[in-house]
Amino acid sequence: MLYLALVSKYLMKRVHFIAIGGSAMHNLALALHREGYRITGSDDEIAEPSRSRLLKAGILPEKIGWYPEKITDDTDQVIVGMHARKDNPELLRAIEMGIQVFSYPEYLYERAKQKKRIVIAGSHGKTTITSMILHVLQDVGIDSDYMVGAQLEGFEIMVRLSDSAKFMILEGDEYLTSPIDSRPKFIHYKPDIAVISGIGWDHMNVFPTFEKYLDQFRMLIKDMPLDGTLVYFSGDTEVVRLAGESMCQCLPYNTHPHTIEKETFLLQLADGTNVPVKIFGSHNMSNISAALQVCRLMGVGDEQFYRSVSTFSGASLRLQLVKSGLNKSVYRDFAHAPSKVKASVKALREKYPERSLIACLELHTYSSLSKNFIDQYHGSLNDSDQALVFYDPHAVALKKLPPLEFNDIRKAFGFNGLVVCSDPREIDVFINQYFIANSTIVFMSSGSFAGYNLNNLII
Repeated sequence: MLYLALVSKYLMKRVHFIAIGGSAMHNLALALHREGYRITGSDDEIAEPSRSRLLKAGILPEKIGWYPEKITDDTDQVIVGMHARKDNPELLRAIEMGIQVFSYPEYLYERAKQKKRIVIAGSHGKTTITSMILHVLQDVGIDSDYMVGAQLEGFEIMVRLSDSAKFMILEGDEYLTSPIDSRPKFIHYKPDIAVISGIGWDHMNVFPTFEKYLDQFRMLIKDMPLDGTLVYFSGDTEVVRLAGESMCQCLPYNTHPHTIEKETFLLQLADGTNVPVKIFGSHNMSNISAALQVCRLMGVGDEQFYRSVSTFSGASLRLQLVKSGLNKSVYRDFAHAPSKVKASVKALREKYPERSLIACLELHTYSSLSKNFIDQYHGSLNDSDQALVFYDPHAVALKKLPPLEFNDIRKAFGFNGLVVCSDPREIDVFINQYFIANSTIVFMSSGSFAGYNLNNLII
């Protein structure tokens, strides 16, 4: 009978994804496919790992591009991603036919509106905090649905939707919802508990001023219920200012007390004991404090939390160790915004104070390649000993931005001896000169350094 009920509820429902290749979109498509929904989709570009994962599930579009004929009378719902344009032919067809159209945050709320929703927001740290909370909840056996933007050890897909879980943990993105909805994604989740980890201007293409960017977080706070709880980082003056405008309960947190012994970070507890953790850096000690506050609100005891968090090894591409040898290490990091770059470089300096630290940053996003924004990076590489900034002129052209000059970049970063290049072959020259004995190198980007293969680096 249960099987027949599931068949009746899901099997015949068809959901079409416009821009199915996105990180969150393809995970949501996989989650619904596993529930028994009939999934179709389209995109004008599908990169890895989305392509392989959709192919394995049997829901990879046969052809790249947009095909309005895919929107038919048996299409029950359409979910549209931000990558699509408002004049997308499939979207226009769905609207014309009167088919229910969701953005993915709207759809997630629809599935979670009867649950207690916990939203992790902020310009940096939100993926790690969300992943950390999920790791702890899984370890202590608290059932939860979720959406997180990075691969996490022990979780096959990064969206879970169920009828059984009482909680929904959501990584809250401040970027625009969809091509037909300019509100921030996190505004749709209507959180009972929200975290704001820190605020540093980003996404200049849609938030041209810092105040406009701040307004997105104001909206999140303003929409919280009076009996909700805002968990906020007390070390960020902008976050503290916004928390002061809140009408709900506010719960501050700060960097967790810690010490460092032989390259290992240890949490210092109130009873005098130390708990070693696998992640490192002051910013991650702040992330741990945020996760602790949320887990307490969800009924997790402190002893359980510390036991679980000690085994958390981090989210994919967040200060991820690629390879290491005797006194040499290679790290890959998703950091691209100024505050993230600064935090990642500082973390590696804290972990390896006796080593030479080499920082390689790719300017890849619209903001980072914008002349009016690049000054925000000033001082972000200062904790490194040697630094390189790479960008691809083709990426600048695709974003229809004015060309960048090497001297403008050097001046913006304010780092003495900064190497700037736009030819990936020059990365090898830089590495061969500086990546020698007793050194650590980190590659920071939301891109791929024009396909540069980190695994080829000799340790």
